[in-house]
Amino acid sequence: MRHPREIDLPLTLDRASGVPLGEQLVRQVRELVARGVLHPGDPLPSSRALAVRLGISRGTVTAAWDVLNGEGYLVADRGATRITPSLAPVVRSAPSLRTTSPGEQRNAAARRGGSGTTSPGDPSKASAGWTPARRGAAGSARNRVARSGSHLDLRPGAGPVVALDTPAWRGAWRDAAGATALGESAETSLRGHLSDHLRLNRGIIRAPDEILVTAGVRDGLQLVLRVLGAARRRPLRVAVENPGYPALRRVVEATGHTALPVRVDQHGLDPAVLPAGRWGGAGRWDVAAPPDVLVVTPGHQYPLGGTMPVDRRVELLGWAREHGAVVVEDDYDSELRHTGQPLPALGALDTAADTVVTLGSFSKVLGGSVALGHLVAPAPLLPGLLATRADLGSPVSLVGQDALARFMGSGEFQRHTARMRRSFRRRRSLVSAALAGIPGVAVVPMAGGAHAVVEVADESRVLALARERGVLVSGLREYWTARPGEDGAGGGAASSSSAEGLVLGLTASDEDLTRGTAVLRRILREAGGS
Repeated sequence: MRHPREIDLPLTLDRASGVPLGEQLVRQVRELVARGVLHPGDPLPSSRALAVRLGISRGTVTAAWDVLNGEGYLVADRGATRITPSLAPVVRSAPSLRTTSPGEQRNAAARRGGSGTTSPGDPSKASAGWTPARRGAAGSARNRVARSGSHLDLRPGAGPVVALDTPAWRGAWRDAAGATALGESAETSLRGHLSDHLRLNRGIIRAPDEILVTAGVRDGLQLVLRVLGAARRRPLRVAVENPGYPALRRVVEATGHTALPVRVDQHGLDPAVLPAGRWGGAGRWDVAAPPDVLVVTPGHQYPLGGTMPVDRRVELLGWAREHGAVVVEDDYDSELRHTGQPLPALGALDTAADTVVTLGSFSKVLGGSVALGHLVAPAPLLPGLLATRADLGSPVSLVGQDALARFMGSGEFQRHTARMRRSFRRRRSLVSAALAGIPGVAVVPMAGGAHAVVEVADESRVLALARERGVLVSGLREYWTARPGEDGAGGGAASSSSAEGLVLGLTASDEDLTRGTAVLRRILREAGGS
């Protein structure tokens, strides 16, 4: 008998909600664990029995169980699927307060902007298949609004990347889960595949044992700051791009360090505006010391989309070496360049391997729920990073690592990435065509990525009108530490031609983008571009 007793969990599906059925199952099981309804070791219904009861395909249930298995919620035990025996339940006193999953906490609000008073997060950031993408408490509340049927959510990271819901991806997770239970692993480790990936795609040559597997860019950044802060025995001064990815700035502040906003232009961060440890007069930095760390997105500045040219990269590395600073390169979506070939990573220019930390994430391609990334560090930092990771343990499950290794080893990762590039290129063209010819409105040219920036004259008004008409988009102002044209913390004035605008995610379906941009076009035309 597959299950020791009949199981009738309180699982229900709402086919009118707009949320994919598999995602509803995943979220409800997490909810039952969080509330203490499901305890460690409890069996779950078989995929066949639950599919019959709910009137859905068995594949939908199997895929949901695969996701929960990869996140560490479920294990296969003698033919039954159970809640992981070692999983500590989080019992809530108030059912209305949603407890996020471990994967969601790691990936909250990644690479996504907000509107109104909601803080933006990622680009780190779409869902894998139909699974929730990079959600935290704020992100979950946002999704409840977006999927209530009253709003169409076009914010970065809000939509599912359904292209990943394939037999190859589900098979990789099933094989990994079975092999891990037997103490086996993929023929080539994930770090081995990452070594080849970085060498062939980013120009970074590192042995597998010199690469750390992370839960994403933010996990890698906090690890670097922890090790570097301990080595220097003081809080660090960390330069961050302005405008930039707010979640990374929050990591800096949450780890006890000081974030210094630095202006960007159409080519990204300009080393000429970095403090040199002296007062340079009106409009310059009045600081006693230069930053210890520079966090940059040279391949595709977020959110404005500029690419840092080689001469500026060389200048940035020279500045860092002169001042003893570490450059942290957030290489978050290098696989998604739409036109031309991407420049090698900044880390590839660091031939001495003494200055650049390269952080990568697969959240744009695989979805934030997978929570996988990598870290390549300068040689002087590597021993400390490896020791600290060993002490703290890895936040990434062995099943997840093995599944991605199998996916990459089969060649399916490369094919999937190519599909995603074509999809995002098509959707960017869709946005550009839908908003073309409106006075005072321009879609910012970008060579790649999973979001689009639209310049408008009155951001606040457009955001408010869009929300009133059922479309949620992010505002560009929310990515600034200080308002455009004003001095930021530490005197870092920010300037850009894209001071006000909208930020749209390209993870939404073609249909949703078509509907949403049609609404935006009417609003912008009525407002005369303002």
